[in-house]
Amino acid sequence: MTENDGKTALLLLGCPQVPVQTSMALYLAYGLKEHGIRPVIAGTTAARRLMETADPGRYYLDEMADLDDAIDAIMEKKRDFDLCFVFIHNDSGIAYAGTMAYISKARVYALIFGEHAEELAEEIEFPPCEIVAAKAVHNPPMPLKRRLEEVMQWAAVSKR
Repeated sequence: MTENDGKTALLLLGCPQVPVQTSMALYLAYGLKEHGIRPVIAGTTAARRLMETADPGRYYLDEMADLDDAIDAIMEKKRDFDLCFVFIHNDSGIAYAGTMAYISKARVYALIFGEHAEELAEEIEFPPCEIVAAKAVHNPPMPLKRRLEEVMQWAAVSKR
């Protein structure tokens, strides 16, 4: 038993247009499970199918949900999470992070990646939100991976 038993984390995945999203989401799910935090993946149909293909044995993906259904459940107070990681590579990702910061009790992490990561990070003006940004598109996203490892340490012990 760890102090994180019972904690849950929502990983919000938008359109999988940028290739690193799938690998980083799977890596984050792995790391959260290692810290005793149950990951729940919510995403578009394409994002969920890529995740299912990457983890066919469901070693890291215990639960997956439609993006809009997950947001509706939180808005209707049917469900909430301790942590929320929003994968962002465009303006709609910023909107999802803002929505989550407003409707959820979860500690929100904006995981910003892609060609314009720095510019997108500057658009986030809503608290509370931890920003993790790295320019990562196709190549092995080592800066983003290192930042995620730091975040997993924070997430494992933090409370909102």
